[in-house]
Amino acid sequence: MDWLDNMNAAIEYIETHLANEISYDRAAQIACCSTYHFQRMFSYITGVPLSEYIRRRRLTLAAFELQTGNCKVIDTAMKYGYESPEAFSRAFKKLHGVMPVSARDIGVSLKAYPKMTFHITIKGDVEMNYRIEQREAFEVFGVYGTVGSNMEKAFTDVSEFVTKELEKGTWDSFNDLLGRPHDTWYHAALFGHTDTTFKYMICYYTPPGLEIPENYTRLSVQAQTWAIFPAADGSNNKMHDIWRRIYSEWFPTSEYEQAEAPSFEMYYGYGRGDSGNGVSEIWIPIKKK
Repeated sequence: MDWLDNMNAAIEYIETHLANEISYDRAAQIACCSTYHFQRMFSYITGVPLSEYIRRRRLTLAAFELQTGNCKVIDTAMKYGYESPEAFSRAFKKLHGVMPVSARDIGVSLKAYPKMTFHITIKGDVEMNYRIEQREAFEVFGVYGTVGSNMEKAFTDVSEFVTKELEKGTWDSFNDLLGRPHDTWYHAALFGHTDTTFKYMICYYTPPGLEIPENYTRLSVQAQTWAIFPAADGSNNKMHDIWRRIYSEWFPTSEYEQAEAPSFEMYYGYGRGDSGNGVSEIWIPIKKK
């Protein structure tokens, strides 16, 4: 229950400061975890980045105030942290579909995003298999795309990126360089996280002595402690479910939080499409709370 209380207290802090500056560090401190872990956990559990939640809540309150009060658009814009009425109007229209001046029109349709709360949902006794491992530093190389942190569509964006690289022949070129059959599976690194994006890299360990062409990105990973979660297969839906359970079920009841380092989806096997034959794992760098 402590985790629920802490997360709800962090939300309460955010809610009471929507018209002021919000410190992610302070919210994370209230949630009793690092800022990095708090942002990752919030995004995976809720499906939206922390910044997007704050944006939606501020524009929800702004719409209520414009609709029911006599406040000026410029005053509302300043109140909710926008540097100009123009910036506020663009954000307002993007969310609500109308300009702020139209909020008072009779019959106008607006959107309202309610305050989030965290609570326990009983889903059944389904175990999560995992192991903790210490690994020395290593390096991977590959190609990456930038993906939005909005978990509502991040998994779709990743799938589209991988499909595009397959169609370009990246997978075949990658395996040719490594001297492997063309249908050998790759690994994937998730790194370079900001509040709104992260990088997803199709990659593999850099073999000793292999000259890496300049069109590939190299990523060094320091020695880490890893929490490793197996998946029966590498299907997108299966991985999606495990990622969510890690943040909503495993982290809250463990003694760990996520360390600031790349995470990995490790795919082991061969074959493409329905002919695929293999297993997969999610590797997350961790540290003691």
